Amino acid sequence: MLADALLRSVAGTSALLRVTGANADTNQSEVGLVATTFAEAIVNPVVIRKLRPNWQSGGESLWELLVSATSVEQQVSSLDLASAQALFAMTLVVTVSGQDYMIESIASNEAFGQVYLYRLLLREARQQAV
Repeated sequence: MLADALLRSVAGTSALLRVTGANADTNQSEVGLVATTFAEAIVNPVVIRKLRPNWQSGGESLWELLVSATSVEQQVSSLDLASAQALFAMTLVVTVSGQDYMIESIASNEAFGQVYLYRLLLREARQQAV
């Protein structure tokens, strides 16, 4: 709860996670007979900050998203998932303030064996020509 209060106090906002839905029949969904479903999960409070560019990354901007663990756990239970890692593995796009991002990596901060904060390393999603 302390992490929630801290994130809210520094102008925390919300993030929208677009996740794939689970299909019951994987054989039919693999060949395209069953359409893939998508769900949206809102997590808050979150804080996003731009990281200093690294010369090795080719000048591409990277962002760090700090996410409340209690909000993530609420979404894990509402989507009936096994863990937060499963939620992040299913996430296609993270949207914050109208900008889409892709998840590069995930880390968690713990105290006394309990996760209180997730740190997502994000990169901006580029629009692809169809």
